[in-house]
Amino acid sequence: MRNISEIYIDGAFVTPHGEDVADLFNPSTEERIGTVRLGDREDARAAIAAAKRAFPAFSRTSKAERIEMLERLGASVSARAEELTAAMTEEYGAPGYFTGFSVPHAASAFFNMAEILKTYEFTRKIGRAEVTMQPHGVVAAITPWNSNYGFICGKLATALAAGSTIVIKPSEMSAIQTQILTECLHEAGLPKGVFNIVNGRGDVVGAEFSAHPDIAKVTFTGSTAVGKQILKAGAETLKRVTLELGGKGPNIILDDADLDTVIPTVLMMGLGNSGQACVNGTRVLVPESRLAEILPRLKAGIEAVKVGDPCDPEVRIGPMVSQRQFDRVQSYIRLGMEEGATLLTGGEGRPEGLDRGWFIRPTIFTGVTNDMRIAREEIFGPVLAVIPYKDEEDAIRIANDTNYGLQAYLHGSDIDRARRIADRMESGRVVINGAPHEPLAPFGGFKQSGIGREYGVFGLEAMLEPRAVLI
Repeated sequence: MRNISEIYIDGAFVTPHGEDVADLFNPSTEERIGTVRLGDREDARAAIAAAKRAFPAFSRTSKAERIEMLERLGASVSARAEELTAAMTEEYGAPGYFTGFSVPHAASAFFNMAEILKTYEFTRKIGRAEVTMQPHGVVAAITPWNSNYGFICGKLATALAAGSTIVIKPSEMSAIQTQILTECLHEAGLPKGVFNIVNGRGDVVGAEFSAHPDIAKVTFTGSTAVGKQILKAGAETLKRVTLELGGKGPNIILDDADLDTVIPTVLMMGLGNSGQACVNGTRVLVPESRLAEILPRLKAGIEAVKVGDPCDPEVRIGPMVSQRQFDRVQSYIRLGMEEGATLLTGGEGRPEGLDRGWFIRPTIFTGVTNDMRIAREEIFGPVLAVIPYKDEEDAIRIANDTNYGLQAYLHGSDIDRARRIADRMESGRVVINGAPHEPLAPFGGFKQSGIGREYGVFGLEAMLEPRAVLI
């Protein structure tokens, strides 16, 4: 049992004022593995006050000083990669391929931002004005459970690079992971109050961060519904916001695709992070002319995907994070059948051979139309909807007919054609033929997938405000 009883404020681990305690679970076994004591609004205010005190001095640090801090943070996270990986496996149930990416990705957030700072010019001459990019002030970061390390480190690195101090509310369901990560960050020896981390509920600590007048900017990753609440709460004080929200990405198989290559990639792009990822391409758009040959391949491909113990290196889909998430995904599988979609494979219940743990049967629906709820709402589990299209124009129309616009996927043999189609996608990112993640490129969504961008120079400038001095 791991009992997390402290939060991190003003450079120290302290006992929270809040007294509520939440249970922590291993989603692979459903066993209770610990508890976390949750902070309350008073703890949130104490964290904000510490960050506010630290801001004047930290905002005047040199670029070289901040680069050195970022490099120390990256080294501290890297040094405990094994512990971080073990905690993510136990508390979140992430398979090895995902933890193998997540921990290095978290450390690299600091190293990448340090490299960006080396060449970034905070002051430039524009006409007769001297324009300086200024830090906002105290930033609040609210992060989810599906990639705990990456979201905390990415937002922290960017805020510090900009010269802002920060308060962070991670998901309370990730408290063991957060504790080890916070210890890593503490070991880097940054000035007191520069970063503060408060475990707590979104409607308590998150709400306080979103509305408090001393918070200048909120950066949030999570559901579109919560993003709208944060936007409303921050409107009273005109807070700057970066919101990375939900997605329902189109995963388009073009009619010239080599199916031997494309089908495994389509499934990988649709089922990443056990289906618990906003970037997944969960609407698989298939040309009508090739539907008969594609469906058997999709069925065989997904049935070959191993579900189970995340410690097994062959497993590609682990459990859902919680009983609530398990029930949510099960309800969408039932809904798909009620809406008249055809079950190609999968369905309700656990996979064969798994009698405990919040595991889902990888599921594909066919006969789906784009107006069905399973095609329009984010399920956040290993459930794919196959939607046929007539021609290229029809594919583009269906792809863009969504409230979301986070990440789209194109698969085909003619790269020039894929590029032309990509230009017409209403999406913050378009991935052609399974191209790998680019950490320096901007990331964020169109429409209800969010506001603003993260990563690279675009992410840094989302944390800065231009000031012009005219002489």
